Amino acid sequence: MFDLKHLISAEEDEKRKTRPKSAVVCGYPISIFFIVVNEFCERFSYYGMRAVLVLYFKYFLRWDDDFATTIYHTFVALCYLTPILGAIVADSWLGKFKTIVYLSIVYTLGQIIMAVSAIHDITDTNKDGTPDNMTVHVALSMVGLMLIALGTGGIKPCVAAFGGDQFEDHQEKQRSTFFSIFYLSINAGSLLSTVITPILRAQECGIHTQQKCYPLAFGVPAALMVVALIVFIVGSGMYNKTAPQGNIMVKVCKCIGFAVKNRFRHRSSQYPKKEHWMDWAEDKYDKLLIAQVKMVLKVLFLYIPLPMFWALFDQQGSRWTLQATTMDGDFGVLIIQPDQMQTVNPILILILVPIVDSLIYPLISKCKLNFSPLRRMTVGMFLAAMAFVAAGLVQIQIDVRITHFDTHPSQVHQHGEQTAGRQGGNPPRIFFFLPQANDDYLTFEQIVDLNLGSNVTYVKSLQDGSRNTMVIVQDGGRTTTFIREFFNGFDSALNVTVGNQDYGETVPNNMSTYVDVPQGDAQFRIWNSAGQECVYSQKLGFGSSYTLIIPPTFTYDQNCSQSIRPVMNIGQNSFHMAWQIPQYFLITAGEVVFSVTGLEFSYSQAPSNMKSVLQAGWLLTVAVGNIIVLIVAEAATLSEQWAEYILFASLLVVVCFVFAFMAYFYTYIDPTKIEAEFAQKEPEEKGKRKSLEMVKKMDPVDRLDDDSSSSSSSDNEEKM
Repeated sequence: MFDLKHLISAEEDEKRKTRPKSAVVCGYPISIFFIVVNEFCERFSYYGMRAVLVLYFKYFLRWDDDFATTIYHTFVALCYLTPILGAIVADSWLGKFKTIVYLSIVYTLGQIIMAVSAIHDITDTNKDGTPDNMTVHVALSMVGLMLIALGTGGIKPCVAAFGGDQFEDHQEKQRSTFFSIFYLSINAGSLLSTVITPILRAQECGIHTQQKCYPLAFGVPAALMVVALIVFIVGSGMYNKTAPQGNIMVKVCKCIGFAVKNRFRHRSSQYPKKEHWMDWAEDKYDKLLIAQVKMVLKVLFLYIPLPMFWALFDQQGSRWTLQATTMDGDFGVLIIQPDQMQTVNPILILILVPIVDSLIYPLISKCKLNFSPLRRMTVGMFLAAMAFVAAGLVQIQIDVRITHFDTHPSQVHQHGEQTAGRQGGNPPRIFFFLPQANDDYLTFEQIVDLNLGSNVTYVKSLQDGSRNTMVIVQDGGRTTTFIREFFNGFDSALNVTVGNQDYGETVPNNMSTYVDVPQGDAQFRIWNSAGQECVYSQKLGFGSSYTLIIPPTFTYDQNCSQSIRPVMNIGQNSFHMAWQIPQYFLITAGEVVFSVTGLEFSYSQAPSNMKSVLQAGWLLTVAVGNIIVLIVAEAATLSEQWAEYILFASLLVVVCFVFAFMAYFYTYIDPTKIEAEFAQKEPEEKGKRKSLEMVKKMDPVDRLDDDSSSSSSSDNEEKM
């Protein structure tokens, strides 16, 4: 016989001896400095990449809004599914430190691949600024995103817990302060990255042609992830690295699985019923564990309606960002990029959290109102629904103001020496007459058959949903058409530059390449090989598109710019981005009331050793919410975006009522008291089990009879 208590004490003494002595500053182990810096850099990397992701899909990979939204939310869903895998690996096999290091390497590699995928020059063989093999960029992007999802999700449940492991048992106060600083670093990293990466994206970069700088917008987060990994590894010698001790989630799942399996085996009416279906696990598991699992399942049942909230909340980075691209971001003193509007959320969180905790809740309490946690969550869901109603109203105003043309028919705008009329027929035909010009757009749903006179016919197939400017000129007696953006009608080749962008040389009676120009007063420098130069100014608004016509009468003199005619293809966005602030306020208020309260409620109702299980369940609701978005984005056949916003709002209102009904019948518990009761009963249960075992050992005949009975029962089951 040996003293088990003495052995455990000896093991603990051995751990203390082998534990590295970390330097202490103001009562805190210096090792937490490396963990906090690591978390700041990692959150900067993740939120910075995610801020510009949906615009990368739309403008670089050329995906439509629905498909871009689908892939975006698929990625976010994966990021919230992988934490369960990371927690199991860390607690069961590798330990937290190795899990963080290995998955951070995977994470860093994914960020680097994303930055490389955004370099348009790697497949731009003709150097026109457009990738010639988009499949390569798509494949690299998908590989990068999968690695990022595995990395960021895998380390999510490990880093905070690893930081908590650095403190001794008597450092409860310092540990609590550490978690406050830790979550502050999360918010700081996300806020700064959401401001900075859209600015980087808006820059122009490239080897052969200057384009929006997505490589820089993804490259900086990749660099921050490299820094995060290096900083974390540098502190290796100072960390307290606890060995993996088994994952409670695995134990809970096994207990539930055994209960279901045992209940199915004893489904016959001859077996006595039990008070709860989890009680069928008593044959193998302690009653304390079963009681703890019951408490967890009770809370997880309330989680069922919650994904709908996250389905709306996470659209800030997809649908709402795409909505901002159709709005005016000129705030006077600064220009807001569409993806920068997401910063409104973290800014409002910093403002609303203290106001709600210090003012709103105490005021409600003084009014003697029972504003329980579940009621708060219901209000939060309702506020999120109202945010989408506000988004729908904003979308209606955008649709009214924006230069609108149908999704499927194409539109053509003619300009030049001849003008167009319409006549019936199938396919539609266009004929031309002199002497006046036509500034209106004509709409076609089929291939355009242009009858230019003198037996000259031109057939043009237009892309669905496109808007085109068509210039028609006489070229040596031959009528020629162009459907481009910058037309040179002068009798010699011209070069056009604006800022650091070059249109290249444009030959007579031809069109230049299409170039994106920043919002504001653009200065176009037009020059030729003889050194003659003309400067033309054009004010450009958000979302506008122009074709500039340089006529044959153009001359290089002081009034040269007056002969250049701008043709507006698409008018500028006239509805201001500030109108998105109310919907951001409502969704953020909903988040503060819903998310913070939800986590607080979950922890108060969870057993002391199973809070990680509820954390995994909470993250799972976020993943399911994003899956709902991608299903709706692909399955819904709504032609108007505002109708989709109202659909989501309506679904959440319905879920609100369901959740309120479920919450009404929920009974709050005190897990500590329940655990204490079972802790008192446990010695008695163990004593009874030990007595039964002793009886069996002392009476071999009875044990033989039991074995025979068991064997007979097994034979009968096999025959049946």
